[in-house]
Amino acid sequence: MRAEKQILTKEYVARLNGSPFFIVVNYKGLKVSHMTELRKRLQKAAAEIHIVKNSLFQLAAKEAGVGELNGSLGGQLAVVTGQKDISSAAKVVKNFGAEFDRLKVQFGFLDNQRLAPEAIMALADLPSLDVLRAKLLGLFNAPATETGRFAQHARDATRACDPGESRESLK
Repeated sequence: MRAEKQILTKEYVARLNGSPFFIVVNYKGLKVSHMTELRKRLQKAAAEIHIVKNSLFQLAAKEAGVGELNGSLGGQLAVVTGQKDISSAAKVVKNFGAEFDRLKVQFGFLDNQRLAPEAIMALADLPSLDVLRAKLLGLFNAPATETGRFAQHARDATRACDPGESRESLK
């Protein structure tokens, strides 16, 4: 293998190992301006897209321990990787694909599990990880808030029933 190809393969391996997920998309028919716009949107979601050479990407995936891609690489492909959660990147890809009708999801991997295009689209419909965390914290906080309100009402009811206490002290 030529030196340039070895360098590219190592770069692909580093990207795959540095990301908890990747999404393979076919970008056939997208103009340069569209790819630039997609890159900007993905950057906001803490993700990036790189056009790959299929044969070298297959070697890199095998070297990174992703597993055999079984000839599923064909056409003009790019790979989306990121540092955060997959749902944010998948949401950008889904919305962009719907907007320009050119970007097609081929497959993806999350924690070395292969994902079908339908699974990636389902992940795109999930709220972001930050929103899910906020909802979970809200659920944990709700019982404490309700307990505090109950205690306040119980104290007020007890005071109202106490015959020794004057009405003015209740105010």
